[in-house]
Amino acid sequence: MSYAWFLRISAMRKALALILVFALSCFLLLPLFTLLIWAFADQWTFPSLLPQQVGLRWWQWVFHNGDLGNAIKLSFEFAPIVTIASAAICLPAAYAFSRFRFPLRRPLFVSLLAINAFPKIGLYISVAALFYRLNLMDTFLGVVLVQLINTLVSMTWIPTAAFNSIAPELEEAAHDVGARGWRVFWRITFPLALPGIIVASILAFLASLDEAQGTLVVGTPSHITMPVIMYTLVSNYPQPVGAVFSILLSLPSLVLLISARRFLTAGYLAAGFRVK
Repeated sequence: MSYAWFLRISAMRKALALILVFALSCFLLLPLFTLLIWAFADQWTFPSLLPQQVGLRWWQWVFHNGDLGNAIKLSFEFAPIVTIASAAICLPAAYAFSRFRFPLRRPLFVSLLAINAFPKIGLYISVAALFYRLNLMDTFLGVVLVQLINTLVSMTWIPTAAFNSIAPELEEAAHDVGARGWRVFWRITFPLALPGIIVASILAFLASLDEAQGTLVVGTPSHITMPVIMYTLVSNYPQPVGAVFSILLSLPSLVLLISARRFLTAGYLAAGFRVK
């Protein structure tokens, strides 16, 4: 095979790769671009390729509509509370999985994945039956508890990986110079594990913000969040309203994931994803 033929084959491969990347970009970005246009389109009728009028009419309509405004308010009330509650429950467990050896440690750690191994609607129905007996249906606490289900894996596994990535010798050195107990944890362990905890907290916040099925089952009719009300926006509201709501749901995810990008790509987190 001649060198010229090799260069031609290489150029064809690069061209094919560029075409595939362009096609994938169009597949992913064009719907988002259309969504963005719909959110600011005061008037857009067929066969026009672009809106005849643009403005903030539908944004004002969303924020001044009682039901939709309340859904936004509830979503941003549940998310931080669920994140804090998840951290209070899961971070001690993550530290225990990383630092202590106890019976059934590995099966318990892996069993957390069972939450995501099966369709959750059956789990939510079972939870709803229990909550009905405990008078937790359609309550703020009931929704918080059901949303916690979606945060357990990330809030346990990622901090466990962060704690695993910290060399025990660092803690032993602190003990050797006289530090004890909580001081070692707060001055050595926690600061080093903080990036992983931040990542887990962001993912827990987004999991709560995007949770729909459990909230629909447990929180209806009084505790309706943004993902739940999206079901009715498709058929009962003008199309730009759904676009505005989609942007409001997507924007926190985009901002938080960009903010956490350097933590998400940290090599030490990947190195810590194991239980010895």
